[in-house]
Amino acid sequence: MSVQTENQPYEMLSIGSEAADQLFFEARSANSFSDEPVSEEVLEAIYETMKMGPTLMNNQPMRITWVKTTDARQKISETMAGTNAQKALSAPALAILSFDTEWHEEFEAFFPHAPERKAMFDDQGVRAAVGNNNAWLQAGYFIMAVRAVGLAAGPMGGFDSSAVDAIVNTDGRNKSFLIVNVGKPGDDAWFDRLPRHTAEFATRTI
Repeated sequence: MSVQTENQPYEMLSIGSEAADQLFFEARSANSFSDEPVSEEVLEAIYETMKMGPTLMNNQPMRITWVKTTDARQKISETMAGTNAQKALSAPALAILSFDTEWHEEFEAFFPHAPERKAMFDDQGVRAAVGNNNAWLQAGYFIMAVRAVGLAAGPMGGFDSSAVDAIVNTDGRNKSFLIVNVGKPGDDAWFDRLPRHTAEFATRTI
């Protein structure tokens, strides 16, 4: 299997190398954070940037819960495995990403030119699959938006989603799928970058 770590195609990009590094080539998932707080204005900017990414029929099923209180953060950390618990306690901003299982109820708002297409998602299984898939897509936009405002993201699995939902999604409508630490990186925040597949290995033309 062929892998690579260095092949930045700066000359092919329409953004500058500094922006490309900030978003892609030099950006990492942070494992520690400074105690510098993240303002409400920055959190709002992350959402306002993230929401512009495309989703199926503009459905936007992802919901964000920013966990701020000490009590709530402690409860969330207790649902997490291994070192994730300490990371959740130390990051200046903690985001729980969930998807709305009834996202289709907003169809007239996000797809106003064809609201009748809501009927395509009456089936709960279809609706859940579409909501989950597109929420993961939005999670990628979320991470890039965090980087775009100059912060680092530390996405984490390894938590009991049912326990998290019992804390933050008590109406049963939203389902958590990812927790992301957000803030300025702290000491020893980065692991060595792992290799990436080459285009020769991972792509093909037919």
